[in-house]
Amino acid sequence: MQLAMIGLGRMGGNMVRRLMRHGHECVVWDRMPDVVQGYVKEGATGASTLQDLVAKLSKPRAVWMMIPAGIVDDCIAGLAPLLERGDIIIDGGNSYYIDDIRRAQDLRAKGIEYVDVGTSGGVWGLDRGYCMMIGGSESVVKHLDPIFKVLAPGIGSTARTPGRPSGKGTAEEGYLYCGPNGAGHFVKMVHNGIEYGLMASYAEGFGVLHMADIGKKKQAADAETTPLRDPQYYQYDFDLAEIAEVWRRGSVVASWLLDLTAQALIKDQDLTQFEGRVSDSGEGRWTIKAAIDEAVPAPVLTSALYQRFDSRGNAEFEDKLLSAMRFEFGGHVETKADGAATTAKK
Repeated sequence: MQLAMIGLGRMGGNMVRRLMRHGHECVVWDRMPDVVQGYVKEGATGASTLQDLVAKLSKPRAVWMMIPAGIVDDCIAGLAPLLERGDIIIDGGNSYYIDDIRRAQDLRAKGIEYVDVGTSGGVWGLDRGYCMMIGGSESVVKHLDPIFKVLAPGIGSTARTPGRPSGKGTAEEGYLYCGPNGAGHFVKMVHNGIEYGLMASYAEGFGVLHMADIGKKKQAADAETTPLRDPQYYQYDFDLAEIAEVWRRGSVVASWLLDLTAQALIKDQDLTQFEGRVSDSGEGRWTIKAAIDEAVPAPVLTSALYQRFDSRGNAEFEDKLLSAMRFEFGGHVETKADGAATTAKK
């Protein structure tokens, strides 16, 4: 089957490679011509412009966008006038599902089909495959099935879920038709919200392990610092990489995220190359908004999102105000990171 790919970044490029490995024809375009030429050398058909991309496709055309959510509308605005009735635009990025609904309605008026595909797999997808959550017209999704089947991980070595009926659907192959437009990205939105919570849990747990030697360190002795009551109970020098490794083997908290955590820790247990400023690309916020609209309690996911805000220094004013209030009501002075007291005017 022929497919156009717009965006040859960390995921789009490897998706092209995976498709070509299985005999599919890929026409590719990226804003960086040198990147396009690299894929041409690997067997893809390169395009110099969107017009050139569309011209090299057979009807009905299928164009997959693997680009940041913030530029999807601009890309569609440039692409849609070049397409015809029955052509298909696929958004495989992390768009907001409400935007999908709007885009599908606008494109349907022009006779163009729109499919939203929440895609998970990251930089590992070339070999592992991509988990895909799909929204759109069921007939159009069926037409694209050869593409989804190749990109997905397949059943592989993963054991079948006990009690799952045979032939129920494609979910155990790693891709799923979730419903009409927006459904794919809605499911991916919640997937990423859960991811925030899982990552935060691992990070907090390993943080407690990392500080388990605090009893060996000199403690502050001043009125502004709660003393460590029982330093003898915190005398452990844990090897975090080894703990991650043993948890990978038969533990109830084992997961692919833990596998990746183990890899990071074995490279550098102190994580010196990172500053700890954690980004959020929108899905966590949208998940929490949906939870509020649905009146579904989601305290863990909410806390995980706020932790990311905090990591980027967004709580700096709040923290300053807390210090100011403590100083105003009790004359409490701040202590610096090195333990020295700061000065403030009463």
